[in-house]
Amino acid sequence: KEAKHSPCSQGIWNETQVLGLQMFSPCLLNAAVTWLPSIYLWVISPIYFLYLRYNNKGYIRMSCLFKIKMVAAAGVPGPEMPLLLLFSFKILVVFLIHSERQKGIQSSGVLFIYWLLCSFSMVAQVSITGFPEDTFHHLITYFCSALIGAQLVLSFLADQPPFFSKNPCPESGASLPSKATFWWFSRLVWQGYRKPLELDDLWSLGKENSSEEIISQLEREWKKLFELTFPSETDAFLQRHQNFRLLLLKAIWKVFNITFLLGTLSLIICDIFRFAIPKILSFFLEFISDPEAPAWKGYFYAVLLFLSACLQTLFEQRHMYVFMVLELRLRTAVMGLVYRKVLVLSSAMRKTAAVGEVINLVSVDVQRLMDAVLYLNGLWLPVVWMTVCFTFLWQLLGPSALTAIAVYLILLSLNFIITKKRSHFQEEQMLHKDHRARLTDSVLRNMKIIKLHGWEEVFMEKILSIRRGELQALKNSGFLFTVSLVSFHLSTFLVALVMFAVHALTDEKHVLDAEKAFVALTIINILNRAQAFLVYNSAFTELVIFEALNLFPLIDTEDLQVGTSFGEDLWEECISVQDGTFAWSRESSPCLQRINLAVPRGSLFAVIGSVGSGKSSLLSALLGELSKLEGYVNIKGSVAYVPQEAWIQNASVKENVCFGQRLDIPWLDRVLEACALRPDLASFPAGIHTEIGEQGINLSGGQKQRLSLARAVYKKASVYLLDDPLAALDVHVGQHIFDHVIGPGGLLQGMTRILVTHAVHILPQVDHIIVMANGAVAESGSYQELLQRNGTFADFLSQSEQEEDSHEKGSTTLQSQAEGTRMAGQLTEGDRVQYGRVNATLYLAYLRAAGTTICLSVVFIFLCQQVVSFSRGYWLSLWADDPIVNGTQQHTGLRVGVFGLLGCFQAIGRFGSIAVVLLGGVRASQRLFQGLLYDVARSPMTFFEQTPIGNLLNRFCKETDAMDAVIPDKFKSFLGFLFGLLEVILVIVVTTPLAAVVVLPLMALYIGMQSLYVASSCQLRRLESVSRSPIYSHISETFQGSAVIRAFQSQDQFIVQNDSRIDEHQKASFPRLVADRWLATNMELLGNILIFTAAFFAVFSKPHLSPGIVGFSISMALQVTEILHWAVRSWTDLENNIVSVERMRDYTKTPKEAPWTLPHNGIGHTWPAMGQIEFRGYSLRYRPELALALRNLTLKIHPWEKVGIVGRTGAGKSSLTISLLRLIEAAEGGIWIDGVNISQVGLHTLRSKITIIPQDPILFPGSVRMNLDLLDEHSDDEIWGALEMVQLKSFILGLPGQLQYECSDQGHNLSVGQKQLLCLARALLRKTKILFLDEATAAVDPQNDLQIQAILRDQFADCTVLTIAHRLQTVMDCSRILVMDNGVVAEFGTPPQLLAQRGLFHRLAEESGLI
Repeated sequence: KEAKHSPCSQGIWNETQVLGLQMFSPCLLNAAVTWLPSIYLWVISPIYFLYLRYNNKGYIRMSCLFKIKMVAAAGVPGPEMPLLLLFSFKILVVFLIHSERQKGIQSSGVLFIYWLLCSFSMVAQVSITGFPEDTFHHLITYFCSALIGAQLVLSFLADQPPFFSKNPCPESGASLPSKATFWWFSRLVWQGYRKPLELDDLWSLGKENSSEEIISQLEREWKKLFELTFPSETDAFLQRHQNFRLLLLKAIWKVFNITFLLGTLSLIICDIFRFAIPKILSFFLEFISDPEAPAWKGYFYAVLLFLSACLQTLFEQRHMYVFMVLELRLRTAVMGLVYRKVLVLSSAMRKTAAVGEVINLVSVDVQRLMDAVLYLNGLWLPVVWMTVCFTFLWQLLGPSALTAIAVYLILLSLNFIITKKRSHFQEEQMLHKDHRARLTDSVLRNMKIIKLHGWEEVFMEKILSIRRGELQALKNSGFLFTVSLVSFHLSTFLVALVMFAVHALTDEKHVLDAEKAFVALTIINILNRAQAFLVYNSAFTELVIFEALNLFPLIDTEDLQVGTSFGEDLWEECISVQDGTFAWSRESSPCLQRINLAVPRGSLFAVIGSVGSGKSSLLSALLGELSKLEGYVNIKGSVAYVPQEAWIQNASVKENVCFGQRLDIPWLDRVLEACALRPDLASFPAGIHTEIGEQGINLSGGQKQRLSLARAVYKKASVYLLDDPLAALDVHVGQHIFDHVIGPGGLLQGMTRILVTHAVHILPQVDHIIVMANGAVAESGSYQELLQRNGTFADFLSQSEQEEDSHEKGSTTLQSQAEGTRMAGQLTEGDRVQYGRVNATLYLAYLRAAGTTICLSVVFIFLCQQVVSFSRGYWLSLWADDPIVNGTQQHTGLRVGVFGLLGCFQAIGRFGSIAVVLLGGVRASQRLFQGLLYDVARSPMTFFEQTPIGNLLNRFCKETDAMDAVIPDKFKSFLGFLFGLLEVILVIVVTTPLAAVVVLPLMALYIGMQSLYVASSCQLRRLESVSRSPIYSHISETFQGSAVIRAFQSQDQFIVQNDSRIDEHQKASFPRLVADRWLATNMELLGNILIFTAAFFAVFSKPHLSPGIVGFSISMALQVTEILHWAVRSWTDLENNIVSVERMRDYTKTPKEAPWTLPHNGIGHTWPAMGQIEFRGYSLRYRPELALALRNLTLKIHPWEKVGIVGRTGAGKSSLTISLLRLIEAAEGGIWIDGVNISQVGLHTLRSKITIIPQDPILFPGSVRMNLDLLDEHSDDEIWGALEMVQLKSFILGLPGQLQYECSDQGHNLSVGQKQLLCLARALLRKTKILFLDEATAAVDPQNDLQIQAILRDQFADCTVLTIAHRLQTVMDCSRILVMDNGVVAEFGTPPQLLAQRGLFHRLAEESGLI
């Protein structure tokens, strides 16, 4: 009886069957399915144990789930095998579960597959042999099945997280099915649907995705490859430009190759199922055509179609996920490399590269590079697709398939030509974009100067002019893209038309049935996708390599390290230079020659010389900022550097001074006291915790310089390089700083100090003086030695005697209160995060910007072309159903002609719809960008003080790029897929009406999923955008202060800060990319149900359907997965990116300045004719919550009067500038100029009538001529005359291009003194009736200062001149002097009167040594 029921009682082979599984006996089949799970586990276990050894995620304590798994695993009976083998197998399973717990594996994919195989094995055994008849074995079988089923269910559950994991990503603990379908993400989706997501709701970034891990891996591989390729530094220098980029790409490949290959493997498996679908469809249509075929075959093929489509979806989405994670990691690596490149940029490269270009690189170009990585396999895989497709077509249609090759080669050549030409326009667009970003960044940084001069409209027009060129290139590129896209869509029709026509017309016996027609169409769709991938990827990859790797192709520190060697402070000579020759770059001519310098430890050296003589260049050479062409430079000990233009971080006062060092409160107090910052801090609301705006925008020039000096003093360095820190200070403040910090009795006594200065009165107190002239050391020695030589130094002193008289003695402490009240503890505002779904008004705003006519035209054209598409497919189904008479079909010529005509109409409609959408997108982008620019330009200065520049650059770069490229493309895709989806649903429902029962619930599920997804993804998109702004701000800040950072050797500190900002950004980026995959996977799985529905009901209604109609229905249903997914994906992407419109409109409702011009104010062109200024009860406050900075000013300045404005730091001197030019409106009272209340005058009208020369000299990217004559109002002769007056004519004549010489951003290729002289020349050309000088000659040497003062007196004799002076001698020849104190007028009169009053002015004169 037992033998009767044994599966092996009949032998191994079933000799009655020839093919199929039936040829194997039940014995062999039973053995195979019984041993399959065990063989799988034995094979995979060694590999898995090796993986666990090197991937420890933590320790999981014993839980109930773990105990149940252990017990159930021990109790599951094994296959029929020897007892010892069975026992070892059970130990293996139990040990595997235990090892996973110890290594932190919350859910095992390996064991899930094992229990799944066990389940299949059990079902197969029962189906082959049946249940045993005896009760004991019957119960054992039930018990075994229950335990295996329980283990399978338990495999869906995840254990608790490992110890010490803080808000980990749930992916690590998800089961294999949850990972495959991304259901582990569902909790965050549901959370985002119930309430808006915040950064705290997101998971912590895994170690494998963190900047520290990724960039350290890349740097290790880079160094390893570098050492192997270049054994010596000489080899590296000689071959650097040829091989460095290749080395970087190799290093990237070594770090990310495993991830890339895993993603590629998923794609290959996906393609196997992709090509299985046409074969199954062929069998299915063959079944439909055969009236005698049994129904079970049809249902079997329907299930096969469904399973193949599902597996294709799962593997394709896994491929996309792996590559998007790779994209995220690569973006982290590239952004880290770019930042490290910024830190080591040489001075020469900083002169040619602007911070705007760097921001553009990080915001746009890096993202383009990442997008290219996603489609990198498209460079080779389409060739495989094409080969397989042509093979299938040959099997279907025979030699007619060769025509498809010919058509595709023609279309492929056409597309390559189009994409090549398009690449040219895209490169042109990128160049315009870089130029625009560079100018925009400069404008935003220097908005105060622009507003002081009323230049907003001029710079707006310059930016918009570049923008017009950029959009024109975008239009040209878009037109070619439309042609390429239409040819892509047309290729399906053309190939089908040519193949079907050749097949049907060359031989009457060639009939076109449903199988041939619709299977061929399915294959052609795959072929079409291959063509698109091949063309798109080759052009796109070429473009992104051009744009993303062109500026920063490698990590290069050579230019900075070659100049100076740093060591311990052990020798007597702390600084030594021998025969040093230096240049800004190796290709440029030397700027310093034959420099020999020996600075003993603890000495104070002063460096003097005229403007442009090489003083600042000498300090740059010592820091290693210049390229050393010859000689030797050595510095012993740590270095602190104070630049001539103070660099201040957007951080608190304490953070600026400590600069990442350990807080030492007693030493900090001493430093703040010595740097005269105590009175300033007393007036700040939060003291040392008060936030400083970007570039110290809310500090005066003197405060910035003293803060910069305090940072250097706090460091306790061995060597101090001080680049004219006294120039921006009042004379008594400068004396205080010298006495208490720099001089022989200051905090820095005993330290080595090199001081660049124009203050000749301090020279007797220094140990050694170096006189620079024409890039060389003209003289060197002590003060007395140089006087006795009667050489260059003596001439320098004799020319400065008049200045020297004003600096003989005196020092004072400071009281700064009035201007300090500008500060608030928290100044800058982070980027605002909007909440909830996108408002419909944003879509309306975008559509209005595109134009109503364009919008209506788009909908109409899309509808028409979709109707034609439906007609073409229906016509093909009728052709396939034509009766076959004597082996031929009738009316073949008519069928071919109409089919071709409909295809041509569809192509025309497709071209029109895409072209109109892209043109509408360009129009909307232009209008919205112009609106953003106008809103920002019209904002008051308080807006720029409170808004980090990264927020603005984010909108002008990243969000603008989304407006240009992403939103129009998503609109086009959404409309195309939406109308395509309507066509598919119409075809399926009309063909098989019963399918509507499934279609309607599926639509409801789609809408529900889309609602869940959009609520979360929009918020994630906002969080991603907001977290991007701090990265841009930090890069921008680092770019400006890279020399200081390097001098302080704080690169590591700033790298950590940048890495943390990138990690915060990636923390929001990772959930967003998972959200995309969650939607795509589940949408496609639902779409596959629609395929099954169409096939199932086609079998069910087979007697009532023709093969042609079924082929039409199923072929359309096979597209529904992709169409439905992309329709929802395009819509959600559109909603995600329409946030860019929201962000570009953020500033529409922010407070704006008064009108720039007033049309009817009764003021003539000659106003002001005299320049009389009158303050009447005028008061000013910087912000509503702050105290008054100026209080009840009442005074009158007569026409043509020369008035000096003096007072201690923070007394309110600079506030007068702000009030006169209405940068901030009056709190009380008003100002009248020539009897006209300036509040009744347009801002540009007012500001164009007043010339101001600010303390900080600013130049913009452009020619010297443009910087001098921005409005192009003067002739070259007039410009040369102005340059001659300020002693710069000979210098400009020596520059390449002369007046057309290009100034870099911020004028970095000129010295500070030269920039200040150019600003003076600009004022001479602008010449108005009122001139305001805000310590305009602070960075100029004394002899030039005297000449400039004489020129100003002569040229502006008939003008009212207001001079803010730090040096009282500058204003002693003024008609009257206005003395400010704590925001009020302390004294106002002629110098003799004020001296006689023995008041505040008398005290200031005493402190300055004038009396």
